[in-house]
Amino acid sequence: MASSSPRKVRSIFISDIHLGTRHCQAELVTNFLAAFEAETIYLVGDIIDGWRLKRSWYWPESHEAVIQSLLTSARGGTKVFFIPGNHDEFVRRYADRLVAKVAVRDQVIHHTADGRRYLVTHGDQYDPVVRKATWLAHIGDRFYELALTSNTVVNWVRRRFGLDYWSLGAFAKRHVKSFIGIISQFETIVAEDVRKRDLHGVICGHIHHAVSRQMGGIHYVNAGDWVESCTGIVEATDGRLEVIRWTESGQDMQAVAHKETPVGSRASKPVSRIR
Repeated sequence: MASSSPRKVRSIFISDIHLGTRHCQAELVTNFLAAFEAETIYLVGDIIDGWRLKRSWYWPESHEAVIQSLLTSARGGTKVFFIPGNHDEFVRRYADRLVAKVAVRDQVIHHTADGRRYLVTHGDQYDPVVRKATWLAHIGDRFYELALTSNTVVNWVRRRFGLDYWSLGAFAKRHVKSFIGIISQFETIVAEDVRKRDLHGVICGHIHHAVSRQMGGIHYVNAGDWVESCTGIVEATDGRLEVIRWTESGQDMQAVAHKETPVGSRASKPVSRIR
């Protein structure tokens, strides 16, 4: 998938890739990274799914290509930060070290071009299930994997009838009130902690729900995931934070990027189609 030239941005924030799982959209991750030339890349947790790899090893070339792309960027002078999440918590033993030119941190305070300060963290520390009932989190992960497997079967049938991709997980997130409540509670807890730290906002992941919005004066940004929604955050050269939604379109597998402008910033044109 070729592009005339990468778009220059200050920073990229990407989370919940879940390399090592069969539902990871690794090829789209590689295409996304190639479409931008960034000064800094933040890997905001759950990049590698250690939980799933412990159960069964799965590491195709497309997953290795993501790692090699990131290492190439680091060797080329891009600052790369790895902020582990609960699925790749094994990386936390290397916190505050430089590993293959990648800086491992528990969290980072990012300064945007226009002077705002954002906490960059995966977000699992705000999840009471992960903190107090890890066994329940693992059960939930199994059910999520089952839902994704069901998606594979359902969407095979839909493709046969010329229908677009449909996500059971995304449907549940939109329509199950209890899940919507969990997301809302998570966002509120995160925003309150950031407010106590006297920061302008937060950029996190964990709940696979991409969003950019104001919460009581705090700019809450979630990078989403690369299992279903395929979303990431980029910081433009003027400091604006944009939610980029990367999707497949047609048999030629062309990727289309859509930009969502955060509350309080000026409207802007959609990112052009990448071919």
